[in-house]
Amino acid sequence: MSVKQSDYEKLLAECSCNQGAIALLKQYRPYLETLPSTRRPEESLVTIPLPVVTIRQQIATTKSSPIREFWEKALLLPCDLGIIMCDPEWKIKIGTEIIVFIHRPHEDFSQLLTRWRQTQIYLKQDYKWMMPLGAEHMFSEAAEKIYPLFVVFDSTDERIKKGLGGAGLPFITRESNSPLDQKTSQNTAV
Repeated sequence: MSVKQSDYEKLLAECSCNQGAIALLKQYRPYLETLPSTRRPEESLVTIPLPVVTIRQQIATTKSSPIREFWEKALLLPCDLGIIMCDPEWKIKIGTEIIVFIHRPHEDFSQLLTRWRQTQIYLKQDYKWMMPLGAEHMFSEAAEKIYPLFVVFDSTDERIKKGLGGAGLPFITRESNSPLDQKTSQNTAV
């Protein structure tokens, strides 16, 4: 059995708001504990569905030139959701980011893992997030710590779940057509 496009789209839509992202994090407790405030969780994160980052690199100049030139390029990350932690009091970004990968229809293990590896390459550079409306004022430079979270469905092939576990990557399994706040199984690397 394979993942249905409607299941993928439904989950992506549900996770695109802060309440949905918090419900997702509740299913993987170690990441829920990264929230700066449990009393004000919705104000402690910013969700970015299908996120874009701006990569900044220095252009090679002559050694004698004191002027540094940079180029910037906007890139769509190959993940499904970026969850950026922020201080609810000061409304500033703090050092933790969670990158969510939802198993897509017709995607095999190597493709899912390649999306994570490509995201790691992009986020290893000097980058900043293109923030959503209402959060553009927030400092959005690179993170101190990046955590991946994979979401697979009960219809996801067992070899993909086994591969994620074998690679030491955290994932949760969702039942198709179930609400986001319903309990799901949680899997962690040993």
